[in-house]
Amino acid sequence: MPSFPIYIIRHGLAGQFGDYSDDAQRPLTNPGRLKTTQVAQRLKTLDVQLDHILTSPYQRAAQTAAILHQQYPQAQLETLPALQPGGNFTQLLDRLQHHDRRQSIAIVGHEPDLSHTAERLIWGEIRSRLILKKTGIIRLEAPITGDLLGHCELRWLIPAKVLLA
Repeated sequence: MPSFPIYIIRHGLAGQFGDYSDDAQRPLTNPGRLKTTQVAQRLKTLDVQLDHILTSPYQRAAQTAAILHQQYPQAQLETLPALQPGGNFTQLLDRLQHHDRRQSIAIVGHEPDLSHTAERLIWGEIRSRLILKKTGIIRLEAPITGDLLGHCELRWLIPAKVLLA
């Protein structure tokens, strides 16, 4: 069955929660930027293609998406409020359902929302079995036609340290 890839990517290492009055403003740390850059470069060496990058509006996710965009300047970069922590899964699913399914897409956001999104796309429900570490990547294969919910296949769930080894 024809499919397209969905890459689900957790933001890189960010500043400590208590150090910022607004969680949305926590930036990537220097080590977080470095590892995110290394992961983005590694994806290029693996011939991963990114046509679209959707990101949470939170600073750490937006910075992660911007680093990906540096490696994939042809990719369309879009901020999607549904990707903020506790965001609206129905809105995200609607955006994915209406995506040009001939093209790859990356989703950059936060845990546990990203793992829950992957589980819903794979199994049609949250099972709390997947855990995505910072700068980790889940790759799903999604059907080109029809419903995505419960119809995607898990291809990768890989932490950054394994990707960079």
